[in-house]
Amino acid sequence: MDETSLREATNSQASGVHSRAGLVYGLSAYAMWGVFPLYFRAVAEVPPLVILCHRIFWSSLFLGIVVSARGEWRLIGPVLGKRRNIVLLSAGAVLIALNWLIFIYSVASRQVLQASLGYFINPLLSVALGVIFLRERLRRWQWVAVIIATLAVVNLTLRGLGFPWIAVSLAITFGFYGLVRKLVDIHSLHGLLIESSLLLPVALIFGIVLPTGKIATTTWAILSLSGVITAVPLLCFGAALRRLPLSMMGFLQYIGPTLQFLVAIFLFHEPLNRAKSVSFGLCWLAIVVYMADSLLSRQPPPVADEPE
Repeated sequence: MDETSLREATNSQASGVHSRAGLVYGLSAYAMWGVFPLYFRAVAEVPPLVILCHRIFWSSLFLGIVVSARGEWRLIGPVLGKRRNIVLLSAGAVLIALNWLIFIYSVASRQVLQASLGYFINPLLSVALGVIFLRERLRRWQWVAVIIATLAVVNLTLRGLGFPWIAVSLAITFGFYGLVRKLVDIHSLHGLLIESSLLLPVALIFGIVLPTGKIATTTWAILSLSGVITAVPLLCFGAALRRLPLSMMGFLQYIGPTLQFLVAIFLFHEPLNRAKSVSFGLCWLAIVVYMADSLLSRQPPPVADEPE
């Protein structure tokens, strides 16, 4: 084997290892996001707003430690030097706080099925928001996918127990969060650190003022892990994004809501009536149409920064 062939074989082997590592990171990130309901069920005795305050506090602390350990503070300074970025990240902070709170409430109120539906819808909503605010153009089958997803919501509204506000609110808050993030050139980890830091003063005030009742010591210990469970999947997500093509990440992002769906059905025993079944069926059909269009057009679907 000549030197050129040896170099190509080495590069190919390295690329394969790189891709396999990326796949492991990606599967790990979305699997952790998919079983998030189990964590919030473990602290269900705590009011959702108090859980949110803890998540903001411990996320700020842990993300700060991670950024310090990686020596990346110098990358954050230039971003904060622009007023436009601060305004956008402040808007992102409000949106992600609402998204987190609604998700926590969905677990506490035993409505994880609705939450999973919201995250199934989210990528399609993000496409629609791109058309409205970024002047992106949808292909014909992308429009079909968006319309089918809309029918899923309409069906649940008309045939279910009312408007599925948890699913729609999660999709809207995270959809607009992704839109804001597109307008700021910042690493997702750094962005979340800034956003959680902006929310920290309010979280500290509410954390002190809000009544919590009698809570077990083990529950407080579990709450202190909220920063870790927020940062670790995000770190895995970032590692996967650097190693895998966007088309692969586009497929992987549906692992999270799929696992949430399974957790809701088989572990939390939430009822899956006919109206919900039809809506999920329509949503999955929309995803199939959308992903098929992405494959045929060879244009990767958008990938969300940080699901729950």
